Amino acid sequence: MTALARTFYPCRLRWLAAGVAWLLTQIAGPTLAADSAERVRFNEQIRPILSDKCFQCHGPDEKTREADLRLDDRAAAVDFGAIAPGMPDDSEILARITTADPDLRMPPASAKKTPLTAAEIELLRRWIAEGAEYEGHWAFLPLRDAPPPAVQDSDWVQNPIDQFVLARLERAGLAPSRPADRATLIRRVYLDLVGLLPEADEVRRFVSDNDPLAYERMVDRLLASPHYGERWGRYWLDQARYADSNGYSIDGEREMWPYRDWVIQALNEDMPFDQFTVEQLAGDLLPEPSKAQLVASGFHRNTLINQEGGTDREQFRVESVMDRVNTTGAVWLGLTIGCAQCHTHKFDPISQREYYRFLAFFNSSADVSNVGPTIEVVRGEMFGAPIQQEPPPLAGEALAKRRAAWEAETRRRLEATLPEASATPAEWKPAEYGETTANDMAAFQRQDDNSLLTTDNTPAHATYRIELRTELPQVAAIRLRTLTDKSLPQNGPGRAGNGNFVLTNVRLHQAGVERRIARTWADHEQPGYPIADVLDNDGKSGWAINVGANSTAKMNAPHEAIFV
Repeated sequence: MTALARTFYPCRLRWLAAGVAWLLTQIAGPTLAADSAERVRFNEQIRPILSDKCFQCHGPDEKTREADLRLDDRAAAVDFGAIAPGMPDDSEILARITTADPDLRMPPASAKKTPLTAAEIELLRRWIAEGAEYEGHWAFLPLRDAPPPAVQDSDWVQNPIDQFVLARLERAGLAPSRPADRATLIRRVYLDLVGLLPEADEVRRFVSDNDPLAYERMVDRLLASPHYGERWGRYWLDQARYADSNGYSIDGEREMWPYRDWVIQALNEDMPFDQFTVEQLAGDLLPEPSKAQLVASGFHRNTLINQEGGTDREQFRVESVMDRVNTTGAVWLGLTIGCAQCHTHKFDPISQREYYRFLAFFNSSADVSNVGPTIEVVRGEMFGAPIQQEPPPLAGEALAKRRAAWEAETRRRLEATLPEASATPAEWKPAEYGETTANDMAAFQRQDDNSLLTTDNTPAHATYRIELRTELPQVAAIRLRTLTDKSLPQNGPGRAGNGNFVLTNVRLHQAGVERRIARTWADHEQPGYPIADVLDNDGKSGWAINVGANSTAKMNAPHEAIFV
């Protein structure tokens, strides 16, 4: 067995396995190289480079712009001479990013940006040679038909959407997962559509139903369930900043549940989106509005209300207006329009002047830091639905029978699923090491406590291959412990100056076959570097242990991660 993982900083490792040995392997991270047969794509390949390396000093922000050069605008870049379409050797931008003169090289050291890589420079060269065509932000481009891309495994495709998914997988060197079994499928559909698990009887019926339309009937039934609106309405309510309290320090109660119920009912009734929009933004301005339309306009009553004494009424009125403007921009325009509140937007095409013109539409309210005006709403009446009496809760003997039946069914299913499962809990067992390398070279010292200590000559960026062996018949999980050592900076457990490390691209193999890691857990995670990121293919993301603000965890201490 062999284990492979990449970390930015070598560290002291101890692996423990609860079962058979596994193989961890690293797969190649994403590459900047474009297919030689394809044109370089500005939005996908060039804009990220310019945004990261150039726009800070040569972008839309007039206050930080240097040399009066804009690289975010094609006409400005061409007029300046920074870019000569079709002539990369005459383009000043390439001369500046490749020169060896530190006084001329871009980005300058003062920008604290890493120089462009050879792959990034080659992409820019190809893009300029191809005409240096810019693209608007994808969100502002007109919709157009996108022909499904060609794929290698055409037999796997069942509909055009599959071709887009498969093409992306093939570009990453990945294969699709196996089709889910029917028990897994019904569980996933239930969780996706209604956020609840199916009952055992429902699963058995679906698994045994061989009708080709069984899946379609199940989906239709869940879409018609009232739980559908409850599940998917949550996403809209989050964007609408719905809450049952007013916020700030007092955080007094508010009764906004009719608006919540309106959103749920609107989704369950498949209300057209234009109507959904109009009634929330201006339901009270419609001719002879219904009670439901009045409730819908509560969208803009979800602002915070400050009930503290001594507050400036006008200040919080204006803050409520700005909250409505920012929320409307985020929800319906998909833009962080609030950035233009203080300055012209640095990325989106919104000037500060345009922001306050937009604000003028909302700046006519008379908020007075209270919950009024209000309307009286009886639950269930907004859409003309009859008020139904809720069934009495289970109690006494009925509840005991239901519980006993559930326990018996759960026990039966466990015994059927794990016929050979032991009644004793699993125990951690130390794994034996086979070959251990970093970048295909010996780089570990085995310690008396069965841990591995990286040697001083281990590269800062290394791919570790660790072979594990065990006599256990079955694996439940693998645990990795990162340990401190006085030979490491700040006692480690990593070799960074502060003792940190970043672990990326963890893979498991058994007898040459890659095994799926279903779940991960760690006793501590650095903000922005969760343990789950070790499973993606991005070499820039991973697990790290630096402590964040207000954290009670310690960085220079042993930590552990578990892979299931």
